[in-house]
Amino acid sequence: MSNTVITIGGGRWKTVLHIDQAIVQLTKKKQPTLLFIPTASSDDLKYVSAMEKRYVDELGCKMNTLLLLREKYSKEQIKKMISDADIIYVGGGNTLMMMKKWRRLGLDKLLKKAWKDDKVLCGVSAGSICWFESGHSDSMYYYHPKKWDYIRVHGLNFLPFIHCPHYDSETADKKRKDDFKRMLKKYPGHIGVACDDGVAIAWIDDKFKILSESKNANAYRVYWKRGKFYEEELKNKDEFLPIESLYLK
Repeated sequence: MSNTVITIGGGRWKTVLHIDQAIVQLTKKKQPTLLFIPTASSDDLKYVSAMEKRYVDELGCKMNTLLLLREKYSKEQIKKMISDADIIYVGGGNTLMMMKKWRRLGLDKLLKKAWKDDKVLCGVSAGSICWFESGHSDSMYYYHPKKWDYIRVHGLNFLPFIHCPHYDSETADKKRKDDFKRMLKKYPGHIGVACDDGVAIAWIDDKFKILSESKNANAYRVYWKRGKFYEEELKNKDEFLPIESLYLK
């Protein structure tokens, strides 16, 4: 039995194919069952179709989708869908809305059990933040698209860090990297784990490894210490390192 989480910083379908392949391989099954949870995208059916094309048509999985906003399920139905899954994949979108919905439905507790039951848990963007203690989120954009700021959203705390996906992304008036630096300054002693688009981190039991084929996309440990900001590239793409090596000494 192992606790397995794959957190994907973001990226287009083409740039994350090798990451999706690694997710499937981690199940060690010929035709694993994937449960897709697109809550953060408000159960976007185009997103569901894109996931089916990738994971069913290209990677040979079976797939179910948990549409928490479009459908009503009993707790037993949700439990069975989670129990039947080998992979649980959480899509991107509005992290804040997703976490509120999950907690109201008790999905947070069911996912914690899945984490302990040898499932491969994974996701991109909001679906990456959710596994961490908290994350740097653009959720306010969905409520006030013309005037918004990044916020910290609390996740499930399976991974004890503050996470920033899309670390290399930049909009017309906002730079994610600079804002994450500002946010971390408010939480001295906390460690940030940031991923560029096209990069994922595999967290298996007490070890982690970077998954990336691009020389220009990286993952980082970022933090403040004694008034100074540190950004350290994580280069362990060929080996697993102990998670405790990310803690501050």
